[in-house]
Amino acid sequence: MAPDPTPTDPRSWLTTTPRGLYCAPGGFHIDPAWPVDRAVITHGHGDHARPGHGAALATRETIEIMKVRYGADLGATQDAPYGATTRIGEVDVRLVPAGHILGSAQIVLDWRGARIVVSGDFKRRRDPTCPPFEPVPCDVFVTEATFALPVFRHPPDVEEIARLLRSVETFPERCHVVGVYALGKCQRVIALLREAGYDRRIWLHGALVPLCDLYRREGVDLGDIAPVGDAGRNPADDLFGRETFKGGIVLCPPATLVDRWSRRFPDPLPVAASGWMRVRARARQRGAELPLVISDHADWDELVATVRDVGAPALWVTHGREDALVHQARAMGVAAEALRVAGREEEGA
Repeated sequence: MAPDPTPTDPRSWLTTTPRGLYCAPGGFHIDPAWPVDRAVITHGHGDHARPGHGAALATRETIEIMKVRYGADLGATQDAPYGATTRIGEVDVRLVPAGHILGSAQIVLDWRGARIVVSGDFKRRRDPTCPPFEPVPCDVFVTEATFALPVFRHPPDVEEIARLLRSVETFPERCHVVGVYALGKCQRVIALLREAGYDRRIWLHGALVPLCDLYRREGVDLGDIAPVGDAGRNPADDLFGRETFKGGIVLCPPATLVDRWSRRFPDPLPVAASGWMRVRARARQRGAELPLVISDHADWDELVATVRDVGAPALWVTHGREDALVHQARAMGVAAEALRVAGREEEGA
């Protein structure tokens, strides 16, 4: 029989189970890998937000994202605005912006004077499509470590977008086909292009349209966007719309970047937008002629700064490059250890 949880022993009241992180005095899982009776969800990416739970609590935006991805049959859902406290069992639960994608949240757990913060996925740099990460002082900080190696230092995203626009200007006869994840990365790249002054229509693979429509309904200005299939409907276009795409920008899922679908465009120039583009081998795997280092995750410097900013005496690392971050945190005087949480992947990196 497991010992009774106590607030002075955080591992006794937030534990790893085969279904994911479990908060015993609250009776709920956080981002469970399998259906559970009650879940609290940090954000809408598929390795964190899954369907089939008896009840789920998240931000309203995350619940709307889950409806788009899984349909309306999600079981009972409860949305909570940032900053509001919800009592679940014996635990006060508060959602705080994580700066990762629209609706993303850190989960702040307060129980009998002890506080644990589960960050989900997060980043520290500005993103025009979601509110910024807020450091929350706590006793234990639970973090990701997707890019937890010193080699992963991401350049300013405005510089990466400027590289894309210079390429568009340099090769006006070519179509720039940009591989982006459907949730978060796609909308952020569009918003950054708009902030950089790009006002032409941006074309979308059909798989990207539903979530872009959701972002627009949530008030994120994406400007003039349209599905690729709309091009051939204009009587002024050639039969397949090829002339329309010369000098244009098309966004698509990474898997379609260099396949048959992308070859429909005039002299397509493959572009990949991901934190993994810092690694040349990854860029070659994607077939990226122009790799852009744009990530929705914290880079090495942001991870280290966050460990310092939250001031937690204990750090738990859930997924990614755990060893390096654990070593760095211990050198900073933090009691750090790796957790093994099932079901974490790299969607949206």
